[in-house]
Amino acid sequence: MRSELCNRCGSCVGLSGGRIVFTDKAGKYRPKIIQPIDDKLADTIWEACSGKEFNFPEYRKYFYPDSPNFHTFIGAFYQIGIGYATEPAVRQGGASGGILSAILIWLLEKKKIDGAVVLGMSEEEPWFTKPFIATSKEEILQASQSKYIISSVNEILPEIAAFKGKLAYVGLPGQVQSIRKLQKMKHPWVQNIEYIFGPFYGNTLYFSSIRSFLRSHGEKDYKHIQKLYFRHGEWPGNMRVELTSGRVIELKKFHANYLIPFHILRNSLYCTDLTNEFTDISGGDAWAPVYEERGKGFSMIISRSAKGETILQQMMDEGVLTMDPIDTQTAIRMHSHGYDFKKRGAFIRIQFRKWTGRSIPDYGYTLKGFGFSRYLMEIVISTLFLLLGTKAARWMVEQLPARFIGNIFEKTRTFWKKSTHNIKRNEL
Repeated sequence: MRSELCNRCGSCVGLSGGRIVFTDKAGKYRPKIIQPIDDKLADTIWEACSGKEFNFPEYRKYFYPDSPNFHTFIGAFYQIGIGYATEPAVRQGGASGGILSAILIWLLEKKKIDGAVVLGMSEEEPWFTKPFIATSKEEILQASQSKYIISSVNEILPEIAAFKGKLAYVGLPGQVQSIRKLQKMKHPWVQNIEYIFGPFYGNTLYFSSIRSFLRSHGEKDYKHIQKLYFRHGEWPGNMRVELTSGRVIELKKFHANYLIPFHILRNSLYCTDLTNEFTDISGGDAWAPVYEERGKGFSMIISRSAKGETILQQMMDEGVLTMDPIDTQTAIRMHSHGYDFKKRGAFIRIQFRKWTGRSIPDYGYTLKGFGFSRYLMEIVISTLFLLLGTKAARWMVEQLPARFIGNIFEKTRTFWKKSTHNIKRNEL
């Protein structure tokens, strides 16, 4: 709970019956034991924790025995494609092509589910995220788009257990992995989850990123936030904050990425799952010039289970979803930066932790044998994360206009990607 391996999935809080709570959500956002826990419950919580351990090969065999394809980077799958929701409002409302929203709406309208576990923004505290069970199209759309600050979706486990009907569940890899662990344990609280979906995953930021963003614009009190968006408007969207005063602060999505090295949750650096490998269907942005230049969202879609593949085929037959298949190598090239960060960088960073005597996560497999240049590059990356994550570095960046820093960050990132292109793609 107090280590850098905690991914804040929320399962310990959800399972505890109020004995564990999250504290300091505007700060470290850590779970805290506030009442004694008996041994049986403690064992269940320990087993459900995905931060310390999740055996990829074991769970892949258990949940995807019939999936016809497998790649170490992508996981088990039926097919990979590029597509989008055909309903304009759904597509425009999503972070990329509106795929996950469209799937949930379709399942709800076909009465294959009675509700969907999704992540929205809190009505009482609109600066924080809050999971809830959506039971209408409007509620699903309300929860669309990415949220880049810490979320703890599995806090909602008691509500899932009490819900009368079938559910779909949407979560990040660590959250999904914990649900899969509970399903394998035959825990009664997850028995009504029929489908699991999720977005691709790069990193999560502390709430300090929002406070820093506001301070860069001269606003000191985050409680003046009325609405908070991370991908608002035309794809790829803008970070947008609407204040109670009527003031609106907005910055391009790619420019707002400057916040990442200053406020990244350390667990993000040890997560090796880019494409949410233990879902029925996962999706994320289709990063390629042919799509990026159009100014409309396109999603890479991966069907992993038989029921996930059935959903996609039926939705395409009905014209609710448009998708064109792509091969594995095209998919890897499209997200080469992310795969390198997760399937090389994360394992190198885990190795660094091991060398320094700190606890490491056990994923049941290890990737190694990377060249010297890749290790050297990781030393540079890890050093930058350490330096930029200090209070001094955060204070310094807040003294400069966010638009200026964002512009510099994007140019620096472009230069870095070009200069390290061969290192990252070598034998990828």
